[in-house]
Amino acid sequence: MQDIFIGRQPIFGRDLKLFAYELLFRSGTANHAGQFDGDQATSQVIVNVFMELGLDQIVGTHWAFINMTRAFITATAPLPFPRDRVVLELLEDIRPDPEVIEGLRSFTDQGYQVALDDFIYHESLRPLVELAHIVKIDLMAVPREDLAGHVEQLRQYPVKLLAEKIETEEEFEYCKGLGFDYFQGYFLSRPSVVQGSQLPPNRLAVLQLLAKVQDPNSDAHDLERLISQDVALSYKLLRYINSAFFAFPKEIDSIRQAVVYLGTRAIKTWVSLLAVAGLGDKPVELVTQAMQRARMCELLARAARRPNPESYFTVGLFSLLEALMEAPLAQILEALPFSEEIRDGLLKQQGPYGEALACVIAYERGDFGHAVFGRLTPAQTTEAYLEATRWADKSATELSV
Repeated sequence: MQDIFIGRQPIFGRDLKLFAYELLFRSGTANHAGQFDGDQATSQVIVNVFMELGLDQIVGTHWAFINMTRAFITATAPLPFPRDRVVLELLEDIRPDPEVIEGLRSFTDQGYQVALDDFIYHESLRPLVELAHIVKIDLMAVPREDLAGHVEQLRQYPVKLLAEKIETEEEFEYCKGLGFDYFQGYFLSRPSVVQGSQLPPNRLAVLQLLAKVQDPNSDAHDLERLISQDVALSYKLLRYINSAFFAFPKEIDSIRQAVVYLGTRAIKTWVSLLAVAGLGDKPVELVTQAMQRARMCELLARAARRPNPESYFTVGLFSLLEALMEAPLAQILEALPFSEEIRDGLLKQQGPYGEALACVIAYERGDFGHAVFGRLTPAQTTEAYLEATRWADKSATELSV
């Protein structure tokens, strides 16, 4: 078992009754976040809350505020949690470009509540305010003499106002007098850390499942088989689908039932989250590169009319396993039922699979003279690279949701 942590800070109403908790990334018992990647942190919070500890255990019947990075806002995959329990908190460094506005509008159309974090009003941010339900104002960022003006400006919109980083009783009473609706800060309550335990999923199992959910030809049986091979993945999925969020009349006690009820799209979302959250200190870009290699190998094989193009995909995907899993590739491959041809392709870059992988790696390095596969022309190789890049970037975006 492995310890997991979630920070939470209460948010109160005007009557000082508990309204919500803001859920915060924590990597240990220390009550601060430390250095972290924003997308990984959000993924880890979502996985810990919904698949490990359970939303009800952390926030009870109250709302949960969860920080959203730009990647989560602009992704097309659905958010896998209840719209009547979660407030999506837009971080202050996200600019309101057309993609962000479209993403937020999609969430509000689905019924999600949106909060703007550490907000300082500027006319360029008006599109965000028009979509928001709650605006959080940081008392440390807005001078006292400007606070009343901010409140008056924002009262033109149908939003609730939340005063955050309240340090004293005097600040609380002043903000209450200005008409703030919600309050958060050390004067009222400091963040606490909720600790639990998890079965860490096997990185290799997650990566295999990730490859399968990216395959448009995969079906529920394929997903069931792969999930069932990993105890931690099975446990997380069954815990999630039996949560109060779904409220099924009877317990779902098999992976097959879970996959059927959730559907491939929802499974893909959760696998993507688990992949990002499980990277630890590994950059998301490493998984993106592996997926790009996988897709380019497959496209080269299809263009050259080679048999079993899906095996070329596997070779490209697993070509970076050594970096992802911090173990020798030969040792990793001992646990996988691969043919000698695939092993030779990965370990020696020999045979048909090795030829494709060598071509892809040469192209990545700009060594175009050695980026050769069969009788494909340089133009065909470039076309495969560009299409693989587009596909990997799109998949990486979906990874963040």
